[in-house]
Amino acid sequence: MLAADFDYELPKRLIAQRPLPGRSDSRMLAIDRRAGTWTDSMVADLPRFVGPGDCLVVNNSRVLPARLLGARSDSRGRSGGRAEVLLLGPDPTREGLWRALVRPGKRLAPGTAVEVGGVSVRIGDRLPDGVRLVEFPGLDDAAVERLMSEHGHMPLPPYIHRADELADHERYQTVFARAAGSVAAPTAGLHFDGPLLERVQARGATIAQITLHVGLGTFRPLSSERVEDHTLHAERFEISRQAAARIRAAGRVVAVGTTAVRTLEGAASAGGGAIRPLQGETDLFITPGHRFQAVGALLTNFHLPRSTLLMLVAAFAGEDLTRAAYAHAVGQEYRFYSYGDCMLIT
Repeated sequence: MLAADFDYELPKRLIAQRPLPGRSDSRMLAIDRRAGTWTDSMVADLPRFVGPGDCLVVNNSRVLPARLLGARSDSRGRSGGRAEVLLLGPDPTREGLWRALVRPGKRLAPGTAVEVGGVSVRIGDRLPDGVRLVEFPGLDDAAVERLMSEHGHMPLPPYIHRADELADHERYQTVFARAAGSVAAPTAGLHFDGPLLERVQARGATIAQITLHVGLGTFRPLSSERVEDHTLHAERFEISRQAAARIRAAGRVVAVGTTAVRTLEGAASAGGGAIRPLQGETDLFITPGHRFQAVGALLTNFHLPRSTLLMLVAAFAGEDLTRAAYAHAVGQEYRFYSYGDCMLIT
């Protein structure tokens, strides 16, 4: 299987640069994968597609303001130009160190310091896939999180060609975001507001909150042309006892976002097909041919060409139907990617 099999042409004007005024104002392409048909609809119409026995599973991870902008300093303390440190989370094996992506990578040799808000961030060793270790001398993890809160920027994706704004600190979070730990939003959840959730529940559906902290595994591009040669970075997840009970009781599980799919399918595989309370890490890479054990429907945004997320969608809906639906969405000028429209696949 080749990455080129999941390519498509997208005019740049269709990449959403800002969210719409209301969270549920987006368009929704409703796809019936068994019939091979679709209907142009709206997110506000989602309650018409759910009912008693359905359980919507949402990811309640909260995005960290993990993008630190500062200035490089040399051994004499002189400024050496601008630098960026995108924190991915504490290193799981070395206390006091964090994993990060840094720019400009070639100029940030090990031992270089980046000054952010009066704090020195020391750049460390290189890890695979461009990840770097960084250290905050004299600061514990709680102090680093305060630094992010006071001086960090929201890590908007690179295809959004503007600096983050104050509004993004609220709109690039879901309304059910609770557990801090992601470096990108679980974007399908951005379409929900309080009234929409209430209308879904009024139809008899339940809602279960799980957690998967979005990291490199979700947004890192393919490392090779052959899909089978790509390995996902592991991401932390948790399914609570209450969430597991609601999911097991459902007649149909509606996953809100690809992160929910990966969590549920990974948990189902570990539990012999059943969803049980569980926490750990998953590096599950879902591609066409995957046998879905937990998920019966999927609400998801439109994804980048050649991305692992698009491959997951193709695995669920079928490659031909996904390709045709994306061509329709481009032709109808749907808005794409994080702040864009979505599709419901049933």
